[in-house]
Amino acid sequence: MSELPAGWKLPELRIDRDGDWYDEGVQVTHPGILANLRENLRKDADGYYIQTRVRLPVEVDDAPWVITRIERRGDELHGIVNDGSEERIDPSTVRLGRGDVPYCAVKGGVFEARFSRAATFQLLGLADYDEASGRGALRLGGREYPLARAS
Repeated sequence: MSELPAGWKLPELRIDRDGDWYDEGVQVTHPGILANLRENLRKDADGYYIQTRVRLPVEVDDAPWVITRIERRGDELHGIVNDGSEERIDPSTVRLGRGDVPYCAVKGGVFEARFSRAATFQLLGLADYDEASGRGALRLGGREYPLARAS
């Protein structure tokens, strides 16, 4: 990693729980800059970052991506991510987090995405729920995927 030039400091980059990016506390809204940040986001054992000449750490409040819409197409789940991309969602990666908020793997399984409130209701509409047991499941392609809290 290169050293910072004299007088420079690293930017304070953050992704909030809604998937919005901030630089020094100011929301990044420029489409080109957002696309660049999102495209270059990486994750390793030390956390999230963007690699330029120096490693730029990125603080992530929850998950770096948000599923804004989910739908069933035949025996597959498809989700729209907050960057506008569409992903085939592997139902085996769907889990319930704190407050029963659903999460799943995205971007080739490298990242996790939190479901927006709207996408959560769409997911629940696709699931079967057993009132007696209090358990829910997705049924796709002849398989059942329990909707359960991760341990």
